Amino acid sequence: MRIVIAPDSFKGSLAAADAAEAVARGLLRERPGAEVLLRPMADGGEGTVAAALRAGYTARTVTVTGPDGRPVEAEFAVDGTTAVVEMAAAAGLGLLDELAPTTATTRGVGELLLAALDAGATRVVVGLGGSATTDGGAGLLQALGVRLLDADGADVPPGGAGLARLDRVDAGSADPRLRDVEVQVATDVDNPLTGPAGAAAVYGPQKGATPEQVAELDAALVRFAAVVRRDLGVELEGIPAMGAAGGTTAGIAAVLISSVSSGAELVADLVGLDAALAGADLVVTGEGSLDAQTLRGKAPAVVLARARAAGVPCVGLAGRVQLTGAELRAAGFAGAGALVDVEPDVARCLAEPAPVLTELAARLLPAHLPQPPSSPRA
Repeated sequence: MRIVIAPDSFKGSLAAADAAEAVARGLLRERPGAEVLLRPMADGGEGTVAAALRAGYTARTVTVTGPDGRPVEAEFAVDGTTAVVEMAAAAGLGLLDELAPTTATTRGVGELLLAALDAGATRVVVGLGGSATTDGGAGLLQALGVRLLDADGADVPPGGAGLARLDRVDAGSADPRLRDVEVQVATDVDNPLTGPAGAAAVYGPQKGATPEQVAELDAALVRFAAVVRRDLGVELEGIPAMGAAGGTTAGIAAVLISSVSSGAELVADLVGLDAALAGADLVVTGEGSLDAQTLRGKAPAVVLARARAAGVPCVGLAGRVQLTGAELRAAGFAGAGALVDVEPDVARCLAEPAPVLTELAARLLPAHLPQPPSSPRA
């Protein structure tokens, strides 16, 4: 009997790897002879590098510029000529002591790209998510040698607000190695760069932007797109996913050979999910909340789709399940359960999620597995 356990993180309470191990403990308590394959997932944000390392990549650590200008230690992963880096490691919200919606910079992400080039990478996967920035990837470009200049010929200051002064883009001084590098952006959002669904309007408030600052940042990104269009001949407006991670996708697309992929699909490939599913009896996935957003391409939805393609039933476990039974069945889930089904105290579910998840797995999963053969009668 083979069971594949492939959850995303339970945001704010349990990392994906810890969630997978908690599920495994509960399942093996009830079915000690089962073969269990752990394939913790991510959706392209935090956890992408960890997924690559579990898949056999080698860890590298480098000091880069954090979102507020202070140095931070950032880990990335390398396997031959492919590197995987995470935006959150260099420009994440968690790296700030105080929110900096108009000045936070992506410079450290560009420095991670340079470190990947130094490691011999010709393909770099950039996992977006958890960013503190709304600078359109301006800091990233500056780290790579691209000049973003104001009317006096000076470099614009860091952060999205600095783009209001942008007058000219000069990519001629960019690191020449960039011509031979393919950058694959991994994200689970499809927001455009500007406008009511854009980077500033949708995600700026989460990064501390006031309504006035949202308007300022959106106008600055509009200017950035116009100058890039004029100077580089690249259109950034009206294109899905250009607004991801505060417009970082747009900055990458302006200068680099790049493509945009579903972060969860990419991680599924990294961890060898399809191979693990071959011949499996059950796959278990999950995240903090199984809800309508889950079904829009997040990691559990990708696991579910691949399980269905392989003919393997899929059960979802979560902190809470906000989909109805009919919605779960229509999506293709064989079943689902929530931590609060085991422990009604939400505070304990958040404070001690692992033992509750273990108990949930032990109670729920055996019903979805083939029954072991009964012992012959004497």
